[in-house]
Amino acid sequence: MRLKSIMCAALFVVAGQAAAQEKSITIATEGAYAPWNFSGPNGKLDGFEIDLAKVLCERMKVKCQIVAQNWDGIIPSLVAKKYDVIMAAMSVTPNRQEVISFSTPYGAHMNGFAVMKDSKLADMPGSGEVYSLNTQADAAKKRIDDVNAFLDGTTVGVQGSTTGSQFLENYFKNSVDIKEYKTVEEFNIDLMSGRVDAVFASATVLTAAFEQPDMKDAKVVGPLFSGDELGKVAVGLRKDDAALKAEFDKAIQSALDDGTVKSLSMKWFKLDVTPHQ
Repeated sequence: MRLKSIMCAALFVVAGQAAAQEKSITIATEGAYAPWNFSGPNGKLDGFEIDLAKVLCERMKVKCQIVAQNWDGIIPSLVAKKYDVIMAAMSVTPNRQEVISFSTPYGAHMNGFAVMKDSKLADMPGSGEVYSLNTQADAAKKRIDDVNAFLDGTTVGVQGSTTGSQFLENYFKNSVDIKEYKTVEEFNIDLMSGRVDAVFASATVLTAAFEQPDMKDAKVVGPLFSGDELGKVAVGLRKDDAALKAEFDKAIQSALDDGTVKSLSMKWFKLDVTPHQ
């Protein structure tokens, strides 16, 4: 009887372990923001966040399904429980924190302008400079004023409902016509066709776009900006999923500490986008 009881207890332990292994979550990404996340020629999702999601899921010992979701509905669909988390180069902002919660950040954005190489805007002041809106506020504001004067009367494309669009609205609405798009691909097409004079986006995304043959005549110009409303990138979760947030926090911190995030960053961006103060 004692042996039978021990065997039953062991079976319960094994069953419990199997159930834990079978736990699954669904991760939503945009699939249109290369190289953070994108759909390849065969429709398979790929990119920095796809690789990172697989690492995090392995460390959390959960089975993960990654699905594509249009950017403009990505937060409402999370709240509606169509999936469990968001990994879509989403910056942490106060407005978003009113609706959802965020994990420990795993990345940071540096945003800038891009134009065609033969554009009259190709000599934008500040090219090659990088400013933090947090630690270099005065210098960043002065350079923003210079760029405002330079761009006065032009049309600038940006993906809507992003920190980039908010940045333009905060600092450039009185000098430029801001034209919002659903995807980066859409505003790149309009840049090449001359329907916008410049575009504004994450430098990592712009650099990846320029590797495409049809974008070879475009380039990043002017200064890059980071911090403040451009924000750090993290996993988005529902506010009542505290336990899942704790699991992601632990897995992300582990991947930051052992250099995994930096390694994936260098693979996809050729630069380190791990978050810093």
